[in-house]
Amino acid sequence: MPRPTGNTKLKAARLAAGYLSQQSLADALGVGVRQVRRWEGSAPPWPQPEIAQALTRVLGQELRDLGFTPPGGAGPDRIRRTVLPASVGGLATVAAQSVTVQPASAAGDFEAVTRSHRRLYWSVAPATLHPAAAAHAALGCALLPEATGQTRARIAGALAETNLLAARIEFFDMREADRAQQTLLRALQAAGEADDPLLGAGILAHTAFIPAWVGDRGSAVERMTAARTYARRGPASAELLAWLDAVEAECETRCGDTRTALHLVGHAEDILARGGEHSSPEWLDWFSPVRLAAFKGNTQLKAGHLPQARTTLLGALDSLEPSGEKQKTVILGDLAAVEAAAGQPEAACGYAVRALDQLERTWYAMGMDRVREVRRALAPHQHEQCVRDLDDRLYGWSTTVSALAR
Repeated sequence: MPRPTGNTKLKAARLAAGYLSQQSLADALGVGVRQVRRWEGSAPPWPQPEIAQALTRVLGQELRDLGFTPPGGAGPDRIRRTVLPASVGGLATVAAQSVTVQPASAAGDFEAVTRSHRRLYWSVAPATLHPAAAAHAALGCALLPEATGQTRARIAGALAETNLLAARIEFFDMREADRAQQTLLRALQAAGEADDPLLGAGILAHTAFIPAWVGDRGSAVERMTAARTYARRGPASAELLAWLDAVEAECETRCGDTRTALHLVGHAEDILARGGEHSSPEWLDWFSPVRLAAFKGNTQLKAGHLPQARTTLLGALDSLEPSGEKQKTVILGDLAAVEAAAGQPEAACGYAVRALDQLERTWYAMGMDRVREVRRALAPHQHEQCVRDLDDRLYGWSTTVSALAR
């Protein structure tokens, strides 16, 4: 695998912050594009103090984390100081320099834990899995400077995936968007070190969710443009390309353009129907035709196409794979929303209660968000018994304490 050239850390940070070109970052900092080009080269000069402050403020990382080496400082430190034990005669300890190089087996061992965490995401509570993923990422950061060649590239790829997993938990399960943004930045930097454009596309697409959730369509579209650019650089599978459409569709839905969103969903369905010659990456385990149907049903709901949304969501619920317990809470919440919008409070409450039953077994913040949205939509019916029963469940001791604890 050819190693990427230049300052990949700064390039990744620039893209993650939404600056898709060197010129756009230069404009934000008030410097010439030639300066940014030098910073992204193989020997980036240390910025002047005022520019350094602006750079760290705009990109959200310290200069060392952005690939800069202080004047007179050493490059990436692959030398570890070893303290030798004292001799029998009581001589003073001796400090020596030793080069630590990880064996090729270290990459396989590190990747094995990453794969295990990926599978555990579907069954382990987020509050339990996140510290383990974060600790694993810290280990990867320690191993990376001690590895070379293919070993280094493989560790970097697994580190990128681990950070992506941690960011998914932070955003979708913990609702900590700012924290997720920083973790996604570290994931993108590691993907750059691994020179894995498809993983880079997956990470960049996740960064689009963050502005979309607050209605910032421009930033979301820019990040999706970057994600699609990276996907074109590798042998992208039909599943990956369809998922990118689905992500952009959800972003458009969040920003109020359901017409464009439905067009994107239709395009994704066509891609999956045609298939492709390339296999899907292992880490893309959160997407399938059923998950696409769930995306579609939510968009139809937001567009006001209630009969179509009901049919789509019921089909998705019936076809959901056993590992899709988190997605099940979202689908049930959307079905509840369909019935609330259709003026059927009893049916809406029935689906909402089923979602709460599932949330007690498998917590998912996105699912709870859906239930709360339904309860707000049922305000005109709040004196009906079915809504009061829903309130008893929604604000029961166990549900309330669990929601606050998370």
